[in-house]
Amino acid sequence: MKLPTLVYGAGTFSNQYNVDDHLASTLPVRTVRLALRYGICAFDTSAYYGPSEIVLGNALDALKDEFPRESYQLMTKCGRYGVATFDYSPATIRASVQRSLERLKTNYLDTVYLHDVEFVGTPVAPKTTRNQTTALGEDAAAYGLAEGDEATIHGEGDQKILDAFAELRKMKDEGLIKNIGITGYPLPTLLRLAILILHKAPFKPIDVMLSYSHLCLQNATFTQFAPHLYERAKVRQLLAASPLSMGLLTPSPPSWHPAPKNLLAAVVESTKIWSRGLPDLALGFSIRNTGITHGNTPLVVGFSTPQEVHNSVKVWREIQEKLNDGERRAAEEEAREVFQKAGYLDWSWASP
Repeated sequence: MKLPTLVYGAGTFSNQYNVDDHLASTLPVRTVRLALRYGICAFDTSAYYGPSEIVLGNALDALKDEFPRESYQLMTKCGRYGVATFDYSPATIRASVQRSLERLKTNYLDTVYLHDVEFVGTPVAPKTTRNQTTALGEDAAAYGLAEGDEATIHGEGDQKILDAFAELRKMKDEGLIKNIGITGYPLPTLLRLAILILHKAPFKPIDVMLSYSHLCLQNATFTQFAPHLYERAKVRQLLAASPLSMGLLTPSPPSWHPAPKNLLAAVVESTKIWSRGLPDLALGFSIRNTGITHGNTPLVVGFSTPQEVHNSVKVWREIQEKLNDGERRAAEEEAREVFQKAGYLDWSWASP
């Protein structure tokens, strides 16, 4: 699958990020149109993101004369339907995909993921917050990643993952879906489940995997996990989402964000470092680091307005042309030192 460097994160078409008046205005279609004109021709959404699929489907339908279906890719997710509502039963997975097809006004989907698999798969990883790169070394056995554990089903949750994925395979064989994969937050869990899927019949790797908040200024451990995902799990395509870590790396993180108080304080301190603002600095960091992840990694970026699209493309161009490169790198290092001193550099919160 060939994806653009930037993928449109349509989670912004939900009440987590925008009010109903915004979603009902002309802003979504204007923002989508500008993104497409810039070549941002892949969209990431989910059944979980409230009205996102509906808003996105309506916007793309309004633009179909300029941008027909074959000119862009649609990526959505199934299995999660509320904060604590998960249903990975094959019948629900199939019904969810069929509903997504209707909402997005299409007869096929380029990618469908099982959404936030860590909430359904059997817990194996230590339930603590930490830098989780030790799962790649001395703590591999504790995370279910030791050699010889590849085909181990640790419990009922793992079997639910396998059964749901098998249903996605059927829908792929039927031509409704082109690529299938998994998403989630904890990288050791994503790696373990991707390896498990590979080592169970029909012994095929997942096509695509999406990780979020782990290729950002505060936590860049995705770069260490990527080679293992490609080599051990044979994942064909990785994507990284949320360079601003769900709004954490902004002057006003959302009230629901799971970051602890001391991390939020470190964010406040880091906002003073770059004159163009922390979001600009963080986005540039993520864009540059997509190129050092064992192969170029498309970056999913949320857009709410045309101006945000303009700003992101501007940063992307600056990184490609290495404009202000020295100053940017120095500011990034200074910001990461702030997180280091606070004890939160490359630190992951617990999920679930």
